[in-house]
Amino acid sequence: MVVIGGGLLGLEAAYGLAKAGARVTLLHLMDRLMERQLDQRAALMLKRAVEAKGIAVRLQAQTARIAGSGRVEAVELRDGTTIAADAVVVAVGIRANIGLARAAGLEVGRGIVVDDHLETSTAGVHAIGECAEHRGCCYGLVEPAYEQAQLLARRLAGERASYPGSVLATNLKVSGVNVFSAGDFLAATDEAEEIVFSDPAVGIYKKLIIAHDRLVGAVLFGDTADGLWYLDLIRAGSSVAHIRDDLVFGRALATRVAA
Repeated sequence: MVVIGGGLLGLEAAYGLAKAGARVTLLHLMDRLMERQLDQRAALMLKRAVEAKGIAVRLQAQTARIAGSGRVEAVELRDGTTIAADAVVVAVGIRANIGLARAAGLEVGRGIVVDDHLETSTAGVHAIGECAEHRGCCYGLVEPAYEQAQLLARRLAGERASYPGSVLATNLKVSGVNVFSAGDFLAATDEAEEIVFSDPAVGIYKKLIIAHDRLVGAVLFGDTADGLWYLDLIRAGSSVAHIRDDLVFGRALATRVAA
């Protein structure tokens, strides 16, 4: 089996197939797995964990074509490599269908461009969900769609509400491989600080990003028990200065010390 795509769905598909007894090769175009959700270090740990489950991982693999006569027989890469396959699973993300919006004269980019009121370039016409592009971002996830729907409903009911964008969170839990990320975990500004805790012997890695005494991003590998707590702190946007020294050790210690 060949799985094309090293994101959440591709990894889950690859693991499910391997668990069922198939020999699986996972192909990913980018230089690391889950590149939108993980930094280099966490992605490397994930790759090693996936390979330990018997899944062959090939990064920077550009698929040229699926070959076969009447059925799938192989996947050919642009570098000339051929990988035998009885079946292929493609999990490479989504693309907004903007044809109708373009034909209607709305401004489009990767998606249908909307402002902070979720209104398109034409007054009175709104767009939400996977087709919408807000501040240059097409989320392609269900939770931002729910948040956009709630915001738009409030505006249509007469409230003066604005959509600031969504704080994204990712949670991968595949048979002992636990990964969590949220917020701006790749922040590289002068104001951003990294707090890192790593214990390779037990497969734990945590990175927190703090800017102006606020938690703005988090990446967790191995121990993800406090992921939702970190997400709440990111979304709240309040100061974590009083628990900064203990923040990376988790909620139980940080809140006990603060109390």
